[in-house]
Amino acid sequence: MRKKPGILLGVMMLGILAFTGCGSGGAASGKDVKMLLVLNQTDSFRETLVAAARETAEAEGVQFEYKDAEGSIENQVNYLKSAKQEGCNVILCSPVSIETVVELKASAGDIPIVFINSCPDEKQLKEGKYLYAGSDEFVAGQYQAEYVLDRLAGNQEINVVLIKGEREHSATNGRTNGVKRTLENSGKKINYVFEDFGDWDQELAKHLFETFLRTGSPVDCVLCENDSMALGVIEACKEAGIDLSTLPVLGVDATADGCAAIESGDMAFTVCQSGAGQGEAAVKAAIRFAQGESVDSLEGVSEDGKYVWVPFDKVDSTNVSQY
Repeated sequence: MRKKPGILLGVMMLGILAFTGCGSGGAASGKDVKMLLVLNQTDSFRETLVAAARETAEAEGVQFEYKDAEGSIENQVNYLKSAKQEGCNVILCSPVSIETVVELKASAGDIPIVFINSCPDEKQLKEGKYLYAGSDEFVAGQYQAEYVLDRLAGNQEINVVLIKGEREHSATNGRTNGVKRTLENSGKKINYVFEDFGDWDQELAKHLFETFLRTGSPVDCVLCENDSMALGVIEACKEAGIDLSTLPVLGVDATADGCAAIESGDMAFTVCQSGAGQGEAAVKAAIRFAQGESVDSLEGVSEDGKYVWVPFDKVDSTNVSQY
């Protein structure tokens, strides 16, 4: 029996659709999703995030590729430009600089992007196309400041050393604002006796704190915007013979080394930023994008659909064993 022309045409069209590449810009079925994660550069926290993203993608049956821009904006732009040619239909991207987000979006063309680790300006996000999956960095700084205010409750004047992250990183801005606004709203006199960018780097933070110590200025606490920098400050303190039980040093991230420092009594406090939680949330949002679905049902999604928030946790000697 001969097939009618209309039926034959329909079968042919279904065959064409089944073999259409992922980079076509249309929605993809689960197994057709190909995801590219482009990192700004690696460190211990980001390695945790990438590992969780890879594990989640594999569990969901999604093709997953990973590239490290190694701190190069040019590398990152080139990776995004080649994503469509490689058949990718969704991208996870940790911007080398939040100032390059417009260029990154243009480089990706019609491919949706889930930004991670460094949050673009809200105006650069768009429901269903550009989203940020991460944690509210202001809260990390707020938690650090609250610990200091509780620990130094008897002080009406507090001398603070603040070692910040990278100058153009959204986490630096959020954590710094959280610390300063919370401390300054306390009604106490807050003196920032030393403040500089440590670029998330342990050795640089150690050098900066050694420089501060040579000034002979008084200090009541040292707030570092990640654990690596806190560990650098702790090294400098030990070499200078400073009793860490009398000088609280604070970090962020609750890395393995950071938690070990809390257990040993060297570090007073950190904030758990869940790299695993962020990696998982980012991949789940990206899959929804690739399939043309809403992210509304994801845990932590904001009302405007521009963010998926992963909560921070406070970590000190009373609960560090949980981390």
